[in-house]
Amino acid sequence: MQVFFKQNLAFLSVPKTGSTAYETTLRPHADVVFTKSVKHMTIGKYHAKLAPFLAETYGMHPERVAVIRDPIDHARSWYKYRSPERMGADNPACHGGISFDAFVMDAISKTPSPSAGIGSQASFLSLTPGIVPVHHLFAYDQPELLLAFLTARFGEPILPKRKNVSPDVAAPISEEVAAAMRAARPHDFALYERVKAAGGVLRDFRDA
Repeated sequence: MQVFFKQNLAFLSVPKTGSTAYETTLRPHADVVFTKSVKHMTIGKYHAKLAPFLAETYGMHPERVAVIRDPIDHARSWYKYRSPERMGADNPACHGGISFDAFVMDAISKTPSPSAGIGSQASFLSLTPGIVPVHHLFAYDQPELLLAFLTARFGEPILPKRKNVSPDVAAPISEEVAAAMRAARPHDFALYERVKAAGGVLRDFRDA
């Protein structure tokens, strides 16, 4: 999570959407930087805590920027990140080499295991279902749109280098499990598809 006074922007770091690469590149420009446990501040916490502070202390109401990823691809990134190849089989956060299908079913269960606790992008970005107070919501798989936006806003080329890259682990998903995930996470898929239908960036989005 970073705030830029001159550019009047607040960049929310949705996990597994390339946020580390962008934050590393933009850090020299940032006036406020949140790291560690508050790096991934949700829009709910931002709205309740940080937005009032910025308004009262600095008189600013920054535009909020975030990235959303295809929900299955988002889960796949978590699967690779928590693989034995990256974490080591003895790490309690590692999924132990189970199949991606099993990982997804664990993730969408009522009580996911620690390794499959991947969260919900829609919940991260929403105050309540359908209310997403983000001014510029970009699709992860169309990075050229976000890069063009940042380059224009910062007045210089923004060229992030890949960071925190997960290993290349095979992670196919069956049609049945993909359908189960869609049924379990309708808001995630609906929000992502809304962004894609808007051409890869949803602007001034409030109500679905």
